[in-house]
Amino acid sequence: MRTALLLLFIVPIAARAFRLPPFFSQDAARHSFVDDVKVPIQLGVMSRCPDALLCEDVFNNVLKRVADRVDISLVYVAKLDKEEETFGVKCMHGPEECAGNVQQLCVWKHEPSAWWEFVQCQNYEGRQEIGKPDLTLKCAKAVGIDWENSGAGECAGSDGSGTGSEGVALLKESVALGHKLGIDCTVLINGEQVCIHDGTWKNCENGHSVGDFVKQINAEYDRLNTV
Repeated sequence: MRTALLLLFIVPIAARAFRLPPFFSQDAARHSFVDDVKVPIQLGVMSRCPDALLCEDVFNNVLKRVADRVDISLVYVAKLDKEEETFGVKCMHGPEECAGNVQQLCVWKHEPSAWWEFVQCQNYEGRQEIGKPDLTLKCAKAVGIDWENSGAGECAGSDGSGTGSEGVALLKESVALGHKLGIDCTVLINGEQVCIHDGTWKNCENGHSVGDFVKQINAEYDRLNTV
């Protein structure tokens, strides 16, 4: 399978990177006071994978139109492997990808409002840079995260290495979820696989453009919130 993720073309990052709106949640339980039901969106990705970068780029534009209607998360595709001492996981594009996965998961958990922008910052620098400590610290600064004194830094490693124990545990949980869902570079809307990108778009019955995904999300949102 070809490697993949979404590339965001932001120059400079601060000017164009999409920041999730206030109270946008990656964990619906955190904001249970919100009356409407958000549409769960899961993207099966690998942080250094070209297919995944492409999917994230598409969804960067989707979120500009429906961010207040969705609860989006990334599910990381890898193999649990007890022989991998650092992560307990074998990532297709090497240990740097595992580190990148951990960094993104830790920002997702501890700095949710800056999470998507952080991912896009890493993507913008090129997939071969994702997972490297210098880029982690650079992107954290760019999106306003005090890395060394934040929960994200403690989770992933204050040095930006992506080897913090909490983050490694999050990665194992995410990989196990991916196995349970049976996904590769896949788009899921409310638990249903609606599209795959593996070199090209596949199994996308209702389309794969930004407008197609927006239409599907709006329809599911209306269904979930019908009284």
